[in-house]
Amino acid sequence: MLAAVLLVSTALTSCSTTGDPATDAEDLAEALETGETSDARGLVSDENLATMLGEISELPRTVEVAGVGEPREITDSRIKVVDVDLDWAWDLDADGEPDWSYTSTARLVEDDEGAWNAEVHPDSLVPGVGPQAAVVLERVRGVRGEVLAGDGSAIVTDRPVLRVGLDKTRLEGAPEADLRASAEAVATLAGYDDPGAFADRAVAAGPRAFVEAIVVRDGTSDVDLQALAEVPGGVALPDEMPLAPTSAFARALLGRVGEATQEIVEASEGRVAAGDTVGLSGLQEQYDATLAGKPGLRVSKQVGAELTPLFERPVADGADLHLSLDTGVQTPAEAALAGTTSPAGLVALRPSTGEVLAAASGPGSEGQSTAMLATLAPGSTYKIVTALALLRAGVGPHDVVSCTPDATVEGYTVGNYPGYPAAYLGEITMSDAVAQSCNSALINARDALTPEAMADAAAALGLGRDLAGSWPGFLGSVPADASGTGFAASLIGQGEVLASPLAMATVAASVQAGTAVAPTLVLGPVDIADDPAGVAAPSAPLTAEEAEVLRGYMRGVVTGGTATLLAGVPGEPVHAKSGSAEAGGGDDARVDSWMMAYRGDLAVAVMVQGGGHGSGVAGGIVRDFLSAVA
Repeated sequence: MLAAVLLVSTALTSCSTTGDPATDAEDLAEALETGETSDARGLVSDENLATMLGEISELPRTVEVAGVGEPREITDSRIKVVDVDLDWAWDLDADGEPDWSYTSTARLVEDDEGAWNAEVHPDSLVPGVGPQAAVVLERVRGVRGEVLAGDGSAIVTDRPVLRVGLDKTRLEGAPEADLRASAEAVATLAGYDDPGAFADRAVAAGPRAFVEAIVVRDGTSDVDLQALAEVPGGVALPDEMPLAPTSAFARALLGRVGEATQEIVEASEGRVAAGDTVGLSGLQEQYDATLAGKPGLRVSKQVGAELTPLFERPVADGADLHLSLDTGVQTPAEAALAGTTSPAGLVALRPSTGEVLAAASGPGSEGQSTAMLATLAPGSTYKIVTALALLRAGVGPHDVVSCTPDATVEGYTVGNYPGYPAAYLGEITMSDAVAQSCNSALINARDALTPEAMADAAAALGLGRDLAGSWPGFLGSVPADASGTGFAASLIGQGEVLASPLAMATVAASVQAGTAVAPTLVLGPVDIADDPAGVAAPSAPLTAEEAEVLRGYMRGVVTGGTATLLAGVPGEPVHAKSGSAEAGGGDDARVDSWMMAYRGDLAVAVMVQGGGHGSGVAGGIVRDFLSAVA
């Protein structure tokens, strides 16, 4: 609650030299609106005006003359007065829009020299407020909206937390050395690298302050509560905070909430005030205005302890953010990545609708949304795109291609992956080239392709298109002007071709669906919901016949190719494509592991940075994930 004293018992008087009450009325209105009185013909001093308006004097407002009465004499005197009606419009939350409007009446008094003096009393500023009253402004926070799963159940909702810190009221009278010792002990238990910095903050705080060190989930072992209880002044206060089911649950995507920083308050243009709970990252930050709603405002007349409402803007509670995520899919996705120590991401889609069911980034991603925002070469998973382009160029699954030990383009030699089976070298079918992931076969067929054809094939599988919503995601990029070695590299998912797990899950989903899938994540509220229909259709859409061929390619990868580890996954037949992509250079050189797959109406893609050649790392994660959601 924000409270500000608006009025005190003071009158403002000034002298005018114009002899024109209409002009002096305009001067009065301008001075009351701007607070700048230096050019208002000596109307009032800035200090007096600020005193009458109190802290709220800094808030934006407009004051206009609504009417100027005819001069009249005060009864039994020769003093002439003019009533001035003033229209006020206060922007109480400083968001650029007026909140509280009313009309007050001030008075101009003619002196012996014919000049008009303005008399402004508290009632002239707010009608009905006498000299013994103050006007109080309260800001009432609403209830923050929840983040919902696709089935409407709550993902992010208020959950119990403990606010761990130092209660200085329990150390009243203690020497500073003891206070500092307790603060450093609390900070150490909270995991601070520099306990002294927390101790400095605790010493500087007020004598009855609670100095918060960390907020933890109730029931977790993040802080040794027994040890905390033995620290003089150390406390863990129960509270609630909007949280996901676990600390890892879609953390990079959903983001987190916390108290607004000064920078956020200043950038909000009045929407956020100090002490508000706001989104600090991820979707919580992006859709904060939707989730937070609009705070209520209440202006009251205060006499003693009694408050009489003068104006009230009701609270508008935040709306729930309805996502397509499925907790029964997201949870096993998190579990499948739990053992990864390098950046990794997993995205699962429902091909029939394009809905994102899971978006998990592993612990090695350190809070970054690898699943949705990675911009990395997709390696051989991209060969499904090349296979579509070749199919359109006349090279079908039974046609023969040349899988040589390596391929040379403009003096640059590209080999097959280490351990490539010798039995599949030479003249092999296109189906075998895809199943065994032969690099040279596709590069040797490059003369049948163009960069434009590759870009069209990628778009037909949902790659490189626009998102259906405004949430953060990368659907890949494909160079439309590659040439020479760059074009050759692009055919095997290297060079300038970039993708994310989201992008490659979209490719797998598009093969299953037989059309370019537009991923959707935000289902509501209506005004921010994703609009797949608004995404431009590919210039060369995928046909039913082409999709059937691509499904055959991906099934062959599982039955006799580089993803046989998925053959035993329960449920409907799995279709997949493995991939590895070289990245970095020198001491930073690495090979990223990729796998995309679909089973029934579920498509998935996984990437593990530095996972190496072969399907083992990413493929094992896909296997564990699909087995868990069977």
